[in-house]
Amino acid sequence: MAEEIKPFKVTIDNISIEVTPGTTILNAARQIGGEVAPPAMCYYSKLQGSGGKCRTCLVEVAAGSTADPRPMPKLVASCRTTVMDGMIVKNITSDKVKDARAGVVEFLLLNHPLDCPICDQAGECHLQDLGYEHGKAGTRYEFARRTFEKEDIGPYIQLHMTRCILCYRCTYVADQLTDNRVHGILDRGDHAEISTYISKAIENDFSGNMIDVCPVGALTDRTFRFKNRVWFTKPVDAHRDCDNPKCCGKTTLWLRGDEVYRVTARKDEWGEVQSYDGKPGWICNTCRFDKKRTNDWVIEGPTNINRHSVIAQGHYQGNVGMVMPNETIKEVMGGREPKLLMNIHNVSEVNNPSVHLSKIEGPAHMQDFAKSAEHVEGEGESTQWGLIKE
Repeated sequence: MAEEIKPFKVTIDNISIEVTPGTTILNAARQIGGEVAPPAMCYYSKLQGSGGKCRTCLVEVAAGSTADPRPMPKLVASCRTTVMDGMIVKNITSDKVKDARAGVVEFLLLNHPLDCPICDQAGECHLQDLGYEHGKAGTRYEFARRTFEKEDIGPYIQLHMTRCILCYRCTYVADQLTDNRVHGILDRGDHAEISTYISKAIENDFSGNMIDVCPVGALTDRTFRFKNRVWFTKPVDAHRDCDNPKCCGKTTLWLRGDEVYRVTARKDEWGEVQSYDGKPGWICNTCRFDKKRTNDWVIEGPTNINRHSVIAQGHYQGNVGMVMPNETIKEVMGGREPKLLMNIHNVSEVNNPSVHLSKIEGPAHMQDFAKSAEHVEGEGESTQWGLIKE
């Protein structure tokens, strides 16, 4: 019989959890959830080999293991460091991590332009969220930023290399989802850029997934560019029977009324595509770009959106944790209706119950309710309390 694999116990930000051997610190923190999980701009659990590029997931290992409790001498990338039994990790509880993460964000923003008002990724940009959490108001960079011309890499995708942070996710998608990869990293150092060789267009049937994995606005959907803001659209879950065996057919439709503005793969709480039956839920270009009518899909219901996201504004259904509270005043007051408690006219002697606010021309003022001893006499009823007779 095979020996039973004993789980490792790891403590992250004073929260202990048991995980299987070989689990990275980042994935262990994600099992805990919340702010304990470090941010990640390049790591993508569905893409083999990803991680170790952006350094935003740095953590402090205060104790290596039970057998060797010495702390690691420097911060480590949680996406590439596996846990050991008895390991103690500090993320948000470490001042070193906060300072290092602020430095990483400053480094990422050296060349990334702050053009969020015109970027289609605004509202769902991981770098935007990271900048708000760990960024600084100013910059110490005094040199000219690098700039690139926009490039259409195929009929559906536009590459804005000026915004790219070189996370390599799109190259992993091309390597692992498609048959022929025709783009990659050119040059080295501060001249490195993503492009296609010999200006060859990307035409494979799963190229649209490069848009989903891009954490910034470097790769955008040409069919959706500048058409709408994501927080003005309503995301709904939908599915269809796709002919492509590699396509899961489960998507998120971004609607404005009955019009489908764009189609994306469904995302989990970490911004990655959801898994179905242990396989990533990638979608083909036919589902993404060609099926833009609601009758092409079976709509399941509103997409669950984190209530802290700007996309959640106005979407009362589908907001995670948004539950309408029960009315308790009637129970506390022995069954009396709330409106009886608010009727203070007879007690306060401030407002006259006979004064109808809807009949006052313009906004109500103090003189409309001021008690007057004079009665305006004339045809019909007399008007009291300083109101002009109609």
